[in-house]
Amino acid sequence: MRFAVTGILGGAFSGLFGVGGGVVMVPLLIATGFGERRATATSLCAIAIVAALGSLLQGLYGNVRLDDAALLAVPAVAGVGLGVAIQQRIPERAVSLLFAVLLVAVAVDLVIP
Repeated sequence: MRFAVTGILGGAFSGLFGVGGGVVMVPLLIATGFGERRATATSLCAIAIVAALGSLLQGLYGNVRLDDAALLAVPAVAGVGLGVAIQQRIPERAVSLLFAVLLVAVAVDLVIP
């Protein structure tokens, strides 16, 4: 049941705001007892499917610019490899703290334009 609720919330936020993997699913998975690394890895796997469907649906509405998406995706592929390598080398508590700092920074940026 906990995965269904996490999936529904993550999917809804992904479709509504374009977020879900890190911002919604990881904290929910941690709250259900996952460690930071396992939550991140599980979320990445799940969000790949969610992102594919969201991209398709947004594309059908004409909201996707493939040239811009490619400009984001190509360096993101390199970035994700770097991020996973760094995550494996630092303590799990440090990963949690860095993630919390990121969420606060994003929240502040959204509130103070």
